[in-house]
Amino acid sequence: MKKVTKIDKIQPSKVAKKKLRVAAYCRVSTDSDAQLESLETQKTHYENYINSRDDWEFAGLYFDEGITGTKADKRPKLMRLIEDCKAKKVDFVITKSISRFSRNTTDCLDIVRTLLNLNIPVYFEKENINTGSMESELFLSILSGVAEGESTSISENNKWGIKKRFENGTYKLGYVPYGYRWENGEIIVDPEQAVIVKRIFSELLAGKGTDAIAKNLNTENVPTKKGGRWTSSSIRGILANEKYTGDCIFQKTYTDSNFNRHKNDGQLDQYYVADHHEAIISHEDFDAAAALIEQRANEKGIKRGSNKYQQRYAFSGKIICSECGDTFRRRIHTSTYVKYPAWVCNTHLTDTSKCTMLYLKDDDIKLAFATMINKLIYCHKLVLKPYLESLQANTSDKALLRIQQLETLLEQNAEQRETLHKLMAQGYIDQILFTQENNALLTQANDFRSDIEALNRSVTGDTSKVYETERLIHFCECGEMLLEYSEDLFELFVDHIEVYSRQSIGFVLHCGLTFKERI
Repeated sequence: MKKVTKIDKIQPSKVAKKKLRVAAYCRVSTDSDAQLESLETQKTHYENYINSRDDWEFAGLYFDEGITGTKADKRPKLMRLIEDCKAKKVDFVITKSISRFSRNTTDCLDIVRTLLNLNIPVYFEKENINTGSMESELFLSILSGVAEGESTSISENNKWGIKKRFENGTYKLGYVPYGYRWENGEIIVDPEQAVIVKRIFSELLAGKGTDAIAKNLNTENVPTKKGGRWTSSSIRGILANEKYTGDCIFQKTYTDSNFNRHKNDGQLDQYYVADHHEAIISHEDFDAAAALIEQRANEKGIKRGSNKYQQRYAFSGKIICSECGDTFRRRIHTSTYVKYPAWVCNTHLTDTSKCTMLYLKDDDIKLAFATMINKLIYCHKLVLKPYLESLQANTSDKALLRIQQLETLLEQNAEQRETLHKLMAQGYIDQILFTQENNALLTQANDFRSDIEALNRSVTGDTSKVYETERLIHFCECGEMLLEYSEDLFELFVDHIEVYSRQSIGFVLHCGLTFKERI
């Protein structure tokens, strides 16, 4: 009899299958209330959807608010999701649609490929596409292209609507500059910030550089609009913003077909709206500040509207060789261990037999300047004040006094025009009266300026030296000892540098004095 062996039923493995860690990505295009409600709905949907699957484990929800879908690198939470995938925190990604994921075909495919290389598929609910089971990227590429086309169409429609609002003057600023705030849908002046704006313009017109203005504001712990620190760039941004005059220029920038933003240098029409909101700065002060900035740029040899510099540095064109009379050029020198900037005579570079002057280190010149300024601060009463008295003895006192009086009257005129603009903006006077009074004040201001120019021409050339000396004395009386080189002060007080030797140079000041320093 054959023996039959009974085999017990094989029990299924009790080892639990590892759950997939599933993350969801959401995005809304704007930060409007309606869109944010949509976002909340998406968040709830994905939490319930993922948690309803026994084989899925909720790995997090990543969402971007108020950000367009054309550029992946501008969506921080999407970038965070990718980083978490690389860190093996996520096994599977789910999102609503290709258009919610990215409207840029290249970006979409790049992200999908990146995740697939990590063995992480992406599931697009609307299109029912699972990249983990796709034999080809063709379908995804086509659909991504469609999404990109939709984005372009939406963008063009938005641009058309914005353009119409530009043309009829109904466009509202999306972001108000420092000095203003939104209140009940209107742009109003922020009193505390407006004081700082006026101060910035006033200090620039008084002769301060943008670096010095920024430094003073930071020293006083005055915050920027976003609570950060002031820089020379942020100061220049305020000085160049026409919105402080109450006017607006729309379409200063534009977006190209690749969704990259550019400065509008004539590629598209711009739209100028006068008296758009209350002014903080008068047009005259704004124009004067612009003229001063342009003057300083010309002195530095900077060509506006291009990246080309005639003179990139404060010393450029201002270091003169006493041996041959040529200017010095900036070069980078290399020693055994370090590289450093230096200034070399152009003639010496061309032919050493025609000029034997050796190079000077950039840092040595800067240190010599700081030393010279500190000496003046310490002994200006012994040096500068006697010099000023001698200059004043050779000038027309009556003419100088009249110039000072006219400058005071010009300042009063500017204040009157500013008050007039405010009264008109607030509706206390009508347009006709405003125009009459404003034209009269402008005519008076032009007369003052003409008289000042005539008086300046009538006195001796020492008048400018008197002014420069007075300015230098004022700085020495109020200024602090320099701990480092200041480019603003160099440009303010120094006309040029004369190089006598590698160990000796002279700073020729605007006031006419020359101070030698050893280096």
